[in-house]
Amino acid sequence: MPLVELARFHNSFEAGIVRSRLEADGIPSILFDLNVAMGDGISMIVPIRLMVDDEDEADARAILAEAGK
Repeated sequence: MPLVELARFHNSFEAGIVRSRLEADGIPSILFDLNVAMGDGISMIVPIRLMVDDEDEADARAILAEAGK
């Protein structure tokens, strides 16, 4: 099952909150480039990418839309 990029973040805290929201609704996700982007929690060069399984993409996008993200 391929992964698709759901969102990009320049703030590790926001990325973590969104990931937790998806996980709470049963959608597993991965944050790519989190360790590359870390410094003071903000990355201006390498965005943190939130990835989900392609089969979960539609449900994940609906959750983010509902949350206003």
